[in-house]
Amino acid sequence: MLTGRYRVLFRPMIDLPHRLRTLRRQQSLSLEQLGERTGLTKSYLSKLERGLSEPSISTVLRLAEAYGVGVSQLVGSGDDAAQDEVVSLVRVADREALQRRDLGSEYHYESLAGRRKVKAMEPFLVHPPREFPDASAVFPHPGEEFLLVLKGAIEVQVGEREFRLDAGDSLYFDSELPHRMRTVSRGAAEVLVVAAH
Repeated sequence: MLTGRYRVLFRPMIDLPHRLRTLRRQQSLSLEQLGERTGLTKSYLSKLERGLSEPSISTVLRLAEAYGVGVSQLVGSGDDAAQDEVVSLVRVADREALQRRDLGSEYHYESLAGRRKVKAMEPFLVHPPREFPDASAVFPHPGEEFLLVLKGAIEVQVGEREFRLDAGDSLYFDSELPHRMRTVSRGAAEVLVVAAH
């Protein structure tokens, strides 16, 4: 059993079962498939995901390689940020602002769960531009997407269809379809977007 300063150093390992389950689900792997990638037994992997067993360093290295992530991403950093892995709180003043420019149009994004390293969903706020980006700059991606208009009004194109959404309206769609949005209200629009991988 670990004591004193060693317990503090390995505290992020407490969250490891959650990370392991999430990574396996994100990559659509069965325990058997993961076992084939790592050379570990299905029952041992199950115990790791349920927190019934602690991995050795060599096991952590095998798992990180199988998932294509760094060891620090898999086991955490050892500081208070490790707690963001289970519950990620982002205050409005701490949101990470991002910008995307597509041939003159600017999307302004704010990440709502940027501190969490391993996610099944990607929530963010979008402030759409007044004009659609060029159609050649729209890139579909795997997964699904949910939009909820918080303020203003937007127009959304999904595939060949167009939708007008006002504050309170929502839209859920397959994000493999080409999609884009723009603000159509007088004031700025604000949209909650949740993308699932």
